[in-house]
Amino acid sequence: MTMTTTPVLLSRRNTPVHPAIPDLDRLNARFESAHPVEVIRWAVAMFGDSLCLTTSFQDTLLVDLAVSVDPEIEVVFLDTGFHFAETLDVLRRAQSRYSLHLRVERPEPDAADVWANGQEACCAARKVDPLDRALAGKVAWLSGLRRDDGGDRASSRILEVDRRGLVKVNPMAAWSADDADAYVQSHDVIRNPLFADGYTSVGCWPCTERPSAGADPRSGRWAGSAKTECGLHL
Repeated sequence: MTMTTTPVLLSRRNTPVHPAIPDLDRLNARFESAHPVEVIRWAVAMFGDSLCLTTSFQDTLLVDLAVSVDPEIEVVFLDTGFHFAETLDVLRRAQSRYSLHLRVERPEPDAADVWANGQEACCAARKVDPLDRALAGKVAWLSGLRRDDGGDRASSRILEVDRRGLVKVNPMAAWSADDADAYVQSHDVIRNPLFADGYTSVGCWPCTERPSAGADPRSGRWAGSAKTECGLHL
């Protein structure tokens, strides 16, 4: 999808009333071989306070990249109520290291859960709806999607327009696992200790049932079902 208007650079801490949506095709070509920091720097300059970052805190890779550009960027965490203790510890360590501008979004008190209502309803109530609330009033958001995560993510672009009409920025989309691991090692990125036990994708504990198996890094999620995404990136 291509939407063309004249880009407007915004000063940090300002929010546009009528923000410009850039020419995504042209920018995707420009950013395909760019370092994620270059992409994030562009997004911060373009969208200012109308930009936020979302993370599941399975690691702090995207956080580390983003705060190197803007230490005050809003970081959104969706607290589903079902995170591993190890994931919440990553959050605490990240807050200690980076002094994050953190927003924690929680589900409604009577939100559906996986046992009473099933996986789809649980993800909708505890992830999708809270993300919609967190993105209300925003123009763009940063995601940690990488193409080599597999599945539908293989076609992810650096810049996309999501179902809300917001600009979704995937600065690491073109990075391989080796690229990501090299950055993790060289920058002492905080990682969930469950990775050491074979988990290469960590979500909520009821649906991250086992370590990953084979080439698919997300194979331990929703094991035994056809489900591959929680709905945040659809």
